[in-house]
Amino acid sequence: MANQQTTLGGSISIAGIGVHSGAPARITLFPAPAGTGIQFRRTNLPGGQARALRAHVDLVTQTDLCTVIGNRDEASVSTIEHLMAALRGLGVDNAVVSIDGPEMPIMDGSSQAFVEAIDAIGVTSLATPRSYIRILKPVRVEHGRAWAELSPYRKGFRLEVEIDFDDALIGRQSIELDLTPKVFRRELAYARTFGFMKDFEKLSAIGLAKGSSLDNTVVIGDGEVLNADGLRGADEFVRHKALDAVGDLALSGIALQGCYRSYCGGHKLNVAMLRALFADSSAWTVVEDTVPARAGLGDLIPALKPAFSPDKN
Repeated sequence: MANQQTTLGGSISIAGIGVHSGAPARITLFPAPAGTGIQFRRTNLPGGQARALRAHVDLVTQTDLCTVIGNRDEASVSTIEHLMAALRGLGVDNAVVSIDGPEMPIMDGSSQAFVEAIDAIGVTSLATPRSYIRILKPVRVEHGRAWAELSPYRKGFRLEVEIDFDDALIGRQSIELDLTPKVFRRELAYARTFGFMKDFEKLSAIGLAKGSSLDNTVVIGDGEVLNADGLRGADEFVRHKALDAVGDLALSGIALQGCYRSYCGGHKLNVAMLRALFADSSAWTVVEDTVPARAGLGDLIPALKPAFSPDKN
């Protein structure tokens, strides 16, 4: 593992629509100093105000359909998991994400657009050593037949994810990998979110999934994939679940050093796993803990113009 903290090599903007709201959304990624972590900056709030939200499990308020941080009455950002997965997957420790609305753009339903944006500006090392949360003993959470566990693993961060659907098209799938930027790009970044047509109809009836389409979701109906281009791989389903796990577990604040195993997991279980871990102080420790105090957001966002805007190029 790299010994130094990292940040982005420049700034970049990405635009799209929210999968649940259908509303246009634009984000700009900015580099940030060591010790910042990942922070969201909600703009366009009433009165022209902006508010900072730290990407941390302590701020998670909803996990039913996606992962949401913040308070809806004040400021929140939803569907953060795909961007968080790209940042953690590519080893970005510090960044500020400015967003002009309450929901992240869904893009094609995977992390690919975010990976391409980050690759366009690059990742740069900082002078400060990187810290890790090292798992010292197994911690497990269960919900019905679903379960998740974090256990010691000194070689970095390992994922062992398994899903088991009654639907014959998906069935039982599993994936095991050690997470590195190269592995994330090759094995997980392309995997899209998926859902069943019957569930889409239910969500539509209650005013959700307004931005969902075959352009950003793998849709399953009558035992087949309805997308004209089909799947990007027979096990795209479990790969997306692993991608979500990377994004949700990035809400630990700093990188985890351990092995994450899950069976029939999702956002709710991933977040419950982090909360169970932090509730047991004997199960983890921070190594190379030389991170300075977090800087204020007012010092983090200079008057920068995005270096590259995928929606315009």
